[in-house]
Amino acid sequence: MDFAYDARTEELRARLLAFMDEYVHPAERTAHEQRARLASPWDTPQVVEELKAEARRQGLWNLFLPDAEYGAGLTNLQYAPLAEITGRSPQLAPTATNCAAPDTGNMEVLAQFADEAQRKQWLEPLLAGEIRSAFAMTEPEVASSDATNITTRIEREGDEYVVTGRKWYISGAMNPDCRIFIVMGKTDPDGADIRRQQSMVLVPRDTPGVTVRRAMQVFGYEDHYHGGHAEVVFDRARVPVSNLIGEEGGGFAIAQARLGPGRIHHCMRLIGMAERAIELMCRRAVSREAFGKALAQQGVVHNWIADARVTVEQLRLLVLKTAWLMDTVGNRGAHTEIQAIKIATPRAVVDIIDRAIQLHGAGGVSQDFPLAELYAGARTLMIADGPDEVHQRSLARREIKKYL
Repeated sequence: MDFAYDARTEELRARLLAFMDEYVHPAERTAHEQRARLASPWDTPQVVEELKAEARRQGLWNLFLPDAEYGAGLTNLQYAPLAEITGRSPQLAPTATNCAAPDTGNMEVLAQFADEAQRKQWLEPLLAGEIRSAFAMTEPEVASSDATNITTRIEREGDEYVVTGRKWYISGAMNPDCRIFIVMGKTDPDGADIRRQQSMVLVPRDTPGVTVRRAMQVFGYEDHYHGGHAEVVFDRARVPVSNLIGEEGGGFAIAQARLGPGRIHHCMRLIGMAERAIELMCRRAVSREAFGKALAQQGVVHNWIADARVTVEQLRLLVLKTAWLMDTVGNRGAHTEIQAIKIATPRAVVDIIDRAIQLHGAGGVSQDFPLAELYAGARTLMIADGPDEVHQRSLARREIKKYL
């Protein structure tokens, strides 16, 4: 594995860093101020649309898609340092570059598994940033860490599928621009193969029987920039059979294909969040005094900053290795590493952000700094895309199997 970025990656990194410094970071306060004046907190501030237009003008758009027909045609290894940069401003930068979850994963699903008509109707406007989308899998009534537990039913009646179930923490669903749900449910709940019971269907938001019931909070945040995390009820919502993605029974496999890249994207952005926390820690340390000397002269602060730097460098190398393996041997060949970064990265970044909060005192938990919101986002990723313990269980089994 070559640790040097190639010429295209270096060029995009330089452009993206300049875009962040010139446009994104200055827009953070503006976006908060504009949102406070909106009729609905779920509406998009005008400055976000301006950022999207500028990113598209500069060619910093759809960087996550490796398929050159739809996106930038970058490998995972090329995209990794770019996603890290956007992680420094997770509320604005991913959306500005059309690289925000859950749209990224949904676009990957549509690009890989949808038919031509489905791609025309839903993928094209998503690629253009004209609409948003949601992925409806997690349910409140079952342990959704085991996807085979899902109880939502997708029943065929003639030329239609009837969808019945309750989902929650459906990211992006509160955004009024969210026009389409990719819904995972069971078409064959009694099937012998528990991994062939599930299917995925496209359910437009305006389908009768679809109710976006409420926004779910995350540590008290409603996550407006992300489009919220909603509870959604499907009460015999009917869609044409042509809205099936792939084949009946293919839902579990599609979910796995979707979640692999999603996990590494989250880890890439988490490293950017950690870098932002380290920067804020250092700025605070040199600007404040306690007990007669600058915080930057306190031994415990030295330890926090040094440990944070060592941790980030370790994490980055593991994530880059994972990206390289995904490119060279595929997601299945990189399975162990994907699980390793999913376990290690959120846990370590939570600790770094926590130290930065401590260094900021009361300011660290306030709305005047981004640290509390960064903490909430990082801590949530110890649950999202599969709880850490599920990945630990699978990874440990694979290790033990070598000795049986």
